[in-house]
Amino acid sequence: MTVKQPMVEERKKRDSSFSLFFQKKNLYKIIGLLAIFVFFLLPVLRLVWLSFVEDGSVTWQYYTEVLGEPATWKTVQNTLIIVAGSTVLALVLGVLFSWIVAYVQLSGKRAMQLFIFLPFIIPSYITTLAWTQFFSASGPVNAVLSWLPGSLEAPNLYSIGGIILLLGISHYPLVYLFTVNVFRKIPRELEEAAATSGLSKKRAFRKVVLPLALPGIASGGLIAFLSNLDNFGIPAFLGTPANIRVLSTYIYEQVVGFGPSAFSRAAVLSVILGVIALLGTVLQWFLLRRSRVNETNRSDSTPRIYLSAGKQKLLEASLWIFLLVTSLMPLITMGALSLISAYGVPFNLENLSLRNYEYVFLTDSKPLSALTNSLQLAFFTMLICLVLGTAMAYLRFKYPDWSTKAAELFMTIPFALPGTVFALCMIFMWLEPVPGWNPGIYGTVWILFIAYVARFFVLQVRGSYTAFLQIDPSMEEAARTSGAAGWVKWRRILLPLLFPGILSGALLVFLMALTELTVSSLLWSSGSETIGVVIFGYEQAGYSTYSTAFSTVLVLGILMGGALFMSVGKLWDRKVLKK
Repeated sequence: MTVKQPMVEERKKRDSSFSLFFQKKNLYKIIGLLAIFVFFLLPVLRLVWLSFVEDGSVTWQYYTEVLGEPATWKTVQNTLIIVAGSTVLALVLGVLFSWIVAYVQLSGKRAMQLFIFLPFIIPSYITTLAWTQFFSASGPVNAVLSWLPGSLEAPNLYSIGGIILLLGISHYPLVYLFTVNVFRKIPRELEEAAATSGLSKKRAFRKVVLPLALPGIASGGLIAFLSNLDNFGIPAFLGTPANIRVLSTYIYEQVVGFGPSAFSRAAVLSVILGVIALLGTVLQWFLLRRSRVNETNRSDSTPRIYLSAGKQKLLEASLWIFLLVTSLMPLITMGALSLISAYGVPFNLENLSLRNYEYVFLTDSKPLSALTNSLQLAFFTMLICLVLGTAMAYLRFKYPDWSTKAAELFMTIPFALPGTVFALCMIFMWLEPVPGWNPGIYGTVWILFIAYVARFFVLQVRGSYTAFLQIDPSMEEAARTSGAAGWVKWRRILLPLLFPGILSGALLVFLMALTELTVSSLLWSSGSETIGVVIFGYEQAGYSTYSTAFSTVLVLGILMGGALFMSVGKLWDRKVLKK
């Protein structure tokens, strides 16, 4: 009995320590979910609630007032036309390019994909600047048209058609990204069976390939739809001069108007915008209700369609002309026209100078201040998301229960919401988090930082979670049994394998925060201007040469950063492979 007594005592201590651990684990879980609720979900709920409240009582007054105005319905009509048209354009271009890259024998596909993604990598408001310079009076399009017979003029981008064109070109890479691998995973045996059954290639594509690719097409289409709905830069740059409002710009006008009911009216418009986004999500669910992605199929990158040498060269030339015109030429034009002394003067040697760059970087103090603010915000946002987002992804990977799934859902909401809506959520939340208490966050750079972290946090979670999924769980168990625990396990085994995926998520967060405009346009204050706000301000004031000079430097920085990232990735792969 005396020998067994210490063993019993030891077992009791161990059981009590286990129960204490699980009690602490549940406590930590509750605290974590509460923090996620406060920072990610509560601002949205407060926005919806405040659209119904006046002087502390529930009312429908603001909905009646806003919905009774013809300007509201005209704005909704413009929004639906522009979003529908640009989404269709993005779907057509994205599906076409993904099918060609996945199935047709072409040379230079890797370089082609870089040009496909270029309109998405460059911020849309900079892309808009590039296109307006491309079609301007002193741009190359009008120069070419002047040589042709007749009085031909360049298309007017300051129109609904121009907005649809640029939104579609900016977001078709999203459709391509979601669709190309789905095409590659469709078994070629099904197409061969359709051919032996007497179906032509067109009917086989319509009856076999397209239905199987529907999950990727619908997912890419939804992301393009939400991105078009959320976009503020393109409708603001092209629509405002032409008096064409969409909901995102109309909300901005309401907030900056500072009327007695400006925030409440903006909240009502935000709810309307959120309902449209929800309807798009429901439509995607309806399309995918009977569709399933077969993840067991391996991606087949071998070409399935071979053309004759002449047809292949013609197709390649057509694709490269389209990519160069839509991706590269506007940026080159923007860089060239940033050197002219004044907007509208002919592009010749005597009108070229570096005065615009001198003004932007040496005379005006705002651009360098904005660049510093954006770099600091982007870096610290990336750092917080990198650490906490990767930790959250690890918990989601190790403990896939209801709590981690609910936490991921809450984190997705700020990114899924249109930017102007989320900016209003931040205003209503941090102007007075607790009734009667103003912490002084609104009107400072801190509200931008909180908004950036909340909005882009899920990007790091998804990137890190995908990296964890690619690691065999037995490797972690083997490390633990070998005595490598804690930081040693992470430093020697997990991090080298996770590094590329985690770094990709961190780079995406950094770029999105660095070039952000939609949220910043409503949250910035004097001294906390960002890159997007300064460029938008230059353009609104009519200083297009200054905005193009600043944008050209930013584009070069993004391209150099992308090249550096690819080089680091290759060096890391070599280092890991050597080990």
